[in-house]
Amino acid sequence: MQFIYNIVFWIIQDVDIKEKISEAPDKGYAIGVLIGSYLPFIILVVAAYLIYRYSRKRMNED
Repeated sequence: MQFIYNIVFWIIQDVDIKEKISEAPDKGYAIGVLIGSYLPFIILVVAAYLIYRYSRKRMNED
């Protein structure tokens, strides 16, 4: 699963996170880069789950 995530993450994002963190002025910047990197992925997962749950609930009502 980690391998698939790495591929998707690499395709979506064209920024070298390790380089940004190594050049960060302080720890706060590194945390911001980390959150900004993972937040879009988390939002997509939550949206997919909500769509799945809505569809499943709608099919069970019929």
